[in-house]
Amino acid sequence: MVVNNLDKLDREFYIRNTETVAKSLLGKLLVHEVNGIRISGKIVETEAYLGVVDKAAHSFGGKKTPRVEVMYKYGGFSYVFMIYGIYYCFNVVTQGSGIPEAVLIRGLEPVEGLNIISNNRFKKDYDELTRNQIRNLTNGPGKLCSALKIDKSLNGEDLCGNSLFIENSDDAFNIVTSKRIGIDYAEEAKNFLLRFHIENNKYVSK
Repeated sequence: MVVNNLDKLDREFYIRNTETVAKSLLGKLLVHEVNGIRISGKIVETEAYLGVVDKAAHSFGGKKTPRVEVMYKYGGFSYVFMIYGIYYCFNVVTQGSGIPEAVLIRGLEPVEGLNIISNNRFKKDYDELTRNQIRNLTNGPGKLCSALKIDKSLNGEDLCGNSLFIENSDDAFNIVTSKRIGIDYAEEAKNFLLRFHIENNKYVSK
């Protein structure tokens, strides 16, 4: 993927229907600038979480806790939380103020800073990785956060700022729609078709 003349997504992109944003994020470039150096990956897999009416969402039923406070802001902020006590998950807040919905980024295709991404994940340079390690660099929400150094310190980050942001891309691809992963507890919501990924991309999570 050639990176040139890409434009940062503006606020209006995020303040839209959450399912629409989840699909529209596919193919876009997630960028984290660390010490003036860009590391990035193409978004290849997302999941939409529909807030108050979605039993899989942290804000289901209008739940308000310090953890989910950022979800009640208007779109274009990051929601970062920890799972299993060790892995971070990066989400994009959507909709207008007071509507606590978000999109989970589940998979990235590494683009810029391959050696940095590789060392963040496996403590070795990219050209030293096995084929299996390359495939496992960023094919899951916890993996991509580790690779791009996204942690709880970036919770609430303005994605229209200059540190963590998303850029446009003009890639063409087919979108596959399916059920979300790992939410068997969510009763009827586990059957919602709110997972979207780029067809045949090797960095889609299993």
